[in-house]
Amino acid sequence: MLGTFVLSAGYYDAYFTKAQQVRRLVVEKMQGILQQYDAILLPTVPTTAFKIGEKMDDPIAMYLADIYTVLANLTGVPAISVPLTRHSNGMPYGLQIITSELDEQNLLEIAQTVMQMHHVDTV
Repeated sequence: MLGTFVLSAGYYDAYFTKAQQVRRLVVEKMQGILQQYDAILLPTVPTTAFKIGEKMDDPIAMYLADIYTVLANLTGVPAISVPLTRHSNGMPYGLQIITSELDEQNLLEIAQTVMQMHHVDTV
């Protein structure tokens, strides 16, 4: 409801337009990086996996668990998360791979190579 108010109450330029300008800068920066490199590798999440039900009462922790995946969505580039191994606490963690727009073939090949290097079973 607040979004509707902001967009209808004369705040369109102050918020939406500015957000789109910032998004454009992020997209341009991402394109520049991906012109120099085949892929970007980064963690999928800031922590290992949660135990089932562990964070149900902590919506902020649940939200922040996905924070690293926002970059690909914001910039419109393909990304995939692949399992790597298990942490010393016994919980799994993964690696996120990002490639250039329309470079899904390369993305899948890198993902397969990473999984084979870490002896992760592929389907």
